[in-house]
Amino acid sequence: MGCGAAADPPASSFTCKPSEQSPVMSMFNASIPVFEINLNALSAILDKAQAHAEAKRIDPTVLLNARLFPDMFAFTRQVQVACDQAKNGPARLAGIDPPSYEDNEKTIAELKARIAKTIAFVKTLDARKIDGSADREITFPLGPNKGHMKGADYLHHFVLPNFYFHLVTAYDILRHCGVEIGKRDFIGAIPIRVT
Repeated sequence: MGCGAAADPPASSFTCKPSEQSPVMSMFNASIPVFEINLNALSAILDKAQAHAEAKRIDPTVLLNARLFPDMFAFTRQVQVACDQAKNGPARLAGIDPPSYEDNEKTIAELKARIAKTIAFVKTLDARKIDGSADREITFPLGPNKGHMKGADYLHHFVLPNFYFHLVTAYDILRHCGVEIGKRDFIGAIPIRVT
């Protein structure tokens, strides 16, 4: 019957023949372009935050220190951690030590520089090494402990969710502070054709 529901299927039944399943997604393509597009979008949102601060005559550090709730990271830390996920995850998948950043950014310009540095770094990583990491065990710091996951699980269930969590939280902080940004700003320059 092909890919789709079988005749008189149970409500949740869906079957595909192996030859009709989608090809396996490249680990590289599932990570590096995602980080690049989303970090560029974050950088553009920072430009809007700067313009908002200037237009409203707000000290930009007010935005940088804003947080959604007292026990959550402030905006600056959200950006730093999003960058850390984007550089640390694929570096470990490529089998190299990620670079260490000092976490000393105090201005919007410094945060934009961190984003640019992160994008430049991830673009240097070897696609073949990342693609070859799906079944390799990745060991990474997890608070005072070490986490251990297969490469594909590490990317899909740890790195990407953490990256998006901090990215979304950074966006939400600025939106909550009145910066005029919307979903298009968050999504950024995705590879889409509109007809």
